[in-house]
Amino acid sequence: MFRKVSIILVLAVLSTNGFTQSERKYIRKGNDAFEDQAYTQSEINYRKAAEKSPHSYKAIYNMGDALYKQGKYEEAAKKFVSLTNRDLPDNKLAKAYHNLGNAFLKSDQLKESIEAYKNALKLNPNDIETKHNLTHALRKLRQKQQQKNNNRENQDNRNQNKNKQNPDQNQQNQNQQNQQKKQNQDKQKKRQQPQKDRITKQDAKRLLQALENDEKELQKKLKKKKAKAKSAKSTKNW
Repeated sequence: MFRKVSIILVLAVLSTNGFTQSERKYIRKGNDAFEDQAYTQSEINYRKAAEKSPHSYKAIYNMGDALYKQGKYEEAAKKFVSLTNRDLPDNKLAKAYHNLGNAFLKSDQLKESIEAYKNALKLNPNDIETKHNLTHALRKLRQKQQQKNNNRENQDNRNQNKNKQNPDQNQQNQNQQNQQKKQNQDKQKKRQQPQKDRITKQDAKRLLQALENDEKELQKKLKKKKAKAKSAKSTKNW
């Protein structure tokens, strides 16, 4: 019973040593390729090392560097972010934040890079390179904000100059707008006013009926007058 357990433990140790040796082998290959500036090949080897040992700090950190050298700044940032979420010694964590700041800086994510450099300096306050990069990022952010303000002011000035150069056209446009507004208001008033002069079908019918009745009454009166006149003519005067 104890002998079997011992064999299992020995096999587990051997297996772990095998993974460790494979990881180191691929990291060495990746480092050699990196020094030869074959960054794509170095990335491949670092990935193989990470597959053998997913928690390897060196494999992930070096892979981030290889991606950075290829201009894959967003992918590199993801690798460094994954390291900052680990429970690592201050010196390793500071390096991860420093390189994360570099990746953000290259991606023109200035606020994020500044935050990363600050985190690196909290862990390693004497890092001169991080201080230099932080100063550079702050300067770029100020320049970007100043350029944005200048562009806004220039646009405002162009609009003001345009209005000054074309006062007649502006007045004409304003008059047209006022006229259109007045027409719309008049139309609205007409729609809202009760249409008194308009006769409904029922009103027209009643009016026509009244006229017909008047006409009949008039005809009756005319017949009576004619009958009286005829009767008077036929009577002898004695």
